[in-house]
Amino acid sequence: MIKVRTEEEIALLRENAILVSKTLAEVGKRIVPGVKTKDLDAFAEEYIRDNGAVPGFLGYGGFPYSLCISVNEYVVHGFPSDYVLKEGDIVSIDCGTVYKGYYGDSAYTFACGEISAADQALLDTTEQSLYKGIEAAVAGARTGDIGYAVQSYCEQRGYSVVRELVGHGIGRNMHESPEVPNYGRRGHGVKLAENTVICIEPMINQGVKEVYLDDNGWGVYTADRKKSAHFEMTVVVRKGAAERLTTYEFIEKNK
Repeated sequence: MIKVRTEEEIALLRENAILVSKTLAEVGKRIVPGVKTKDLDAFAEEYIRDNGAVPGFLGYGGFPYSLCISVNEYVVHGFPSDYVLKEGDIVSIDCGTVYKGYYGDSAYTFACGEISAADQALLDTTEQSLYKGIEAAVAGARTGDIGYAVQSYCEQRGYSVVRELVGHGIGRNMHESPEVPNYGRRGHGVKLAENTVICIEPMINQGVKEVYLDDNGWGVYTADRKKSAHFEMTVVVRKGAAERLTTYEFIEKNK
């Protein structure tokens, strides 16, 4: 069942979204060559707890970390580890919180030091496709309108869209209905009611769209080992224009 949220519920979801946004920015400051990804995870857990929340991913479905850290060819759900970040890596950080009974969820792909023009174009395209998807997330539209907006923007620029993983509703659970694919046909899919809260999260590959699951049962990586980017925001479906609960403004201030 797709839940329509009260303004009080949206306020609590907004609090989570802001905390996640701040956490991503603080983690982003620490994405430099020579840093181990497991140290980013430890910092994020401490930061979230210091702000009165708990990590939303830790223990979720058995996931053993507070962040999903997905480097280069890893699309999503990468494990923090002893991997040492290198100049030129691209690093997707996906972060969740639980606060006052509600969840927060957002992701951003960071550059580690100087990256290639091709990799920067991937990041820029993926982020812009997210905004195209958000523009389509208005009351009365359908999930296929969001997917079409993301897919058409990326494929016109020579990138591919991962099919196996999708955005989702969010509330008292991390993943709720409806599913929000990053591909689709206009006028198809679930109709979006006003005050539905969803996460839109394009996962876009430089090469083929096909992906594999890591032996650990979580990490997802591109079949051709080319790089992938991931951006995610939590938004409220409104009349005329969606309201972003997540913000990247804290990240942008650090650039």
